[in-house]
Amino acid sequence: MTQRPPTQTPTQEAAYLEAYESLRNNGYAHDPDWAQTLRADAIAKFKEMGFPIARRGNEEWKYTDIRSIATTPFHLPDSPATLDLSDRRLRSVALGRLDWNRLAFVDGVYSERLSSLQSLPEGVRVVNLAEAMRSSSDIVQEYLARYADCQANPFVALNTAFMHDGALVSIPDGAVVEEPIHLLFISTGKQETVSNPRVLLVTGKDSSATVIESYATLAQGRYFTNSVTEVLPGPGAALRYYKVQQQSDKAFHITNTRVVMPRDASFSSVNIDLGGRLTRNNLDVLITGEGASVNLTGLYMPTGVQHVDNQVIVDHAVGHTTARELYKGILNGKSRSVFHGSIIVREKAVKVDAIQEDKNLLLSDGAEADTKPAFWIYCDDVKCAHGAACGQIDEDVLFYLRSRGLSDTAARHLLVQGFVADIIESIRYEPLRVKIDALVKARLARWLGAEEAA
Repeated sequence: MTQRPPTQTPTQEAAYLEAYESLRNNGYAHDPDWAQTLRADAIAKFKEMGFPIARRGNEEWKYTDIRSIATTPFHLPDSPATLDLSDRRLRSVALGRLDWNRLAFVDGVYSERLSSLQSLPEGVRVVNLAEAMRSSSDIVQEYLARYADCQANPFVALNTAFMHDGALVSIPDGAVVEEPIHLLFISTGKQETVSNPRVLLVTGKDSSATVIESYATLAQGRYFTNSVTEVLPGPGAALRYYKVQQQSDKAFHITNTRVVMPRDASFSSVNIDLGGRLTRNNLDVLITGEGASVNLTGLYMPTGVQHVDNQVIVDHAVGHTTARELYKGILNGKSRSVFHGSIIVREKAVKVDAIQEDKNLLLSDGAEADTKPAFWIYCDDVKCAHGAACGQIDEDVLFYLRSRGLSDTAARHLLVQGFVADIIESIRYEPLRVKIDALVKARLARWLGAEEAA
């Protein structure tokens, strides 16, 4: 008897198209024509591309299978959650300080109750994106969805088709924002819901600011967050950007961040991944002005069957530019990490100085790290280097520490914390650095056991 092939679960593109039509005729009907045109073009592109589930000829997603996202019938929340969190609970998901300027969202919907904007310098705008679109903000119309690529990335297209609530951060020329601006996205953990957070960050000439974009959950549900962030610093601007992901261990998290760097601008980012069942971060930096510099740092700590994938591209379109890139992973259980970094140096882009590194520490025999650094250099007069490493704790070093009186547990803690110390120290804002350090140590304590006194 001939066996029939197993029936495959269909992908859910049709459900998203239906949800888009419903919102186009209702929730989005009062938005300006240009915004509706952007959405219509994006949903058409998503319909054309579909989800990238092919296992052959699909190099960009070779090591990350997103069929679990494509086949799950995720839906928009039936009604926005109304939360009134205690200060203690809010502090736990808000990474510490409650006096930061904060824009908060619950399941992708703006929450005025949890937001707090009290001490912004004159001219600085931090507002809900939907409000900015309806007020016909020139900045939004000029920049929104003009840089994140809908044409080749179905997740960007899907986000753009549903973009509504989100964050607009606009900083004028010369402004110095001393305290961080916190963009807080909270998931309630509702089963099989989807949100599409959108962030537009535009800073003026010679401005300076710190922005924290964080994702947290209140329950261990199975949901999908599909976020897009466009970052546009002005000439000579200095921007420090932190992204912290603490989603449910059952959740799916896809992010696409596009940064365009003009002359003499500096951009430093730290990306921390501590949650999510499947996480994919696309960070795409285009350097268009001489004198621009970027410093990209990341830490990922998957465990169990978690999967985290970082794709980082730095494109030097002009010369006399600098890039530093350091990502580190600590893997436990049967988790898996993927890192693909590309540094591109275009023709005539002389005097580019770029270094890229990815290092992974495996704490279990079942963990796996795939790392793929790459250079695409079309100019000779450059200084570029890359490196990748993957290994376990050095038993000789462990023996040495134990011979000096440390217990096995304390020695392992010391070695692992030393491995990530440079990532933690790259967080310049002290309250955030202290909080991230505590989160990392708590995670290690669960993996390695409570640290014993020497």
